[in-house]
Amino acid sequence: MGKGADLNMTDLAERAGVSIATVSRALSGSTGVSATTRVRIRSLADELGYAVSPDAARLARGSTGRVAVVTPNLSHWFYSAMLDGIVTALHGADVDVLLYEVKAERERRRFFEELPARRQVDAVVLIALPISDDERRRLDLMGVTAVMAGGTLGDHPHVRIDDVAMARQATQHLLLAGHRRVAMIGAVGTWSLEYGAPPDRLRGFSEALAAADVAADDELVVRTPWGTTGGADGMARLLSLDDPPTAVVAFSDEVAFGALRTLRRSGIAVPHALSLVGMDDHELADTMDLTTVRQPVTEQGHAAGELVRRFLVGDAPADVHLTLPTHLVARGTTGPPLTATR
Repeated sequence: MGKGADLNMTDLAERAGVSIATVSRALSGSTGVSATTRVRIRSLADELGYAVSPDAARLARGSTGRVAVVTPNLSHWFYSAMLDGIVTALHGADVDVLLYEVKAERERRRFFEELPARRQVDAVVLIALPISDDERRRLDLMGVTAVMAGGTLGDHPHVRIDDVAMARQATQHLLLAGHRRVAMIGAVGTWSLEYGAPPDRLRGFSEALAAADVAADDELVVRTPWGTTGGADGMARLLSLDDPPTAVVAFSDEVAFGALRTLRRSGIAVPHALSLVGMDDHELADTMDLTTVRQPVTEQGHAAGELVRRFLVGDAPADVHLTLPTHLVARGTTGPPLTATR
């Protein structure tokens, strides 16, 4: 039998009297091998000067050593922060991360059509990406771990926030300050598939009003395309009402940034004449002195990456459906309403 570089995993398995898979698990630290067998195999490997090859170990356990991360947008702060958390959690896990950006509907469909046939990866992490029933079935057919970061994916593992609770926190902050004519600028998504956050945040807004015994007013809910332009247009529509609101909840901080632009150009002082609260805690929210509800974006990505890492080493956690908390960050865009002289 050879030694060192001339020795392969098959030789080591024959010498130890075990299968190649057992040798692979023992040397890689995976579960499914007794402590006695693990020590015996590692001692034999040291004695013979055998260095485990990562590629050989992967082949032995039927692994590719690759994880796919699918994101709608690499340039947006939310997705890049989520990606940072995922990659950090997988650091040192002996896997390569394959990144797929699917900005358009056709790119998303092509990804799900092609990936199952190629069976290129051991796991797929989707970052807040709505998918169809057919695409979910394709994921199931792949037979690999699929995790949603920033949303849900049927019974698959996921890490998310509670968007209903988040909007409730934002609205309650304004109600506790004394506001009763509270509006919301909702968002219309860019995907043809349903995206959970817009209806969930509207629901949280409505539930907070109901809990405070404040009557809902349909004219105080406007829906605009997501982003700063939509926020600016939404605020302009609210200001044009005969009886405009004293406070506004924005679907996101980007929407709130646009709303602030309209308020500034209209000469309306914030928060003295109108209060505004956003959601997400965008990286520029502090610079804009925007009151918001923070969601832990990087932390969601890290938790999703940790789920994947544990699945890959055979250490599946008991809880694979995680909801991380959100909390209000009070800054300078909210305060009590003006008196009735307004």
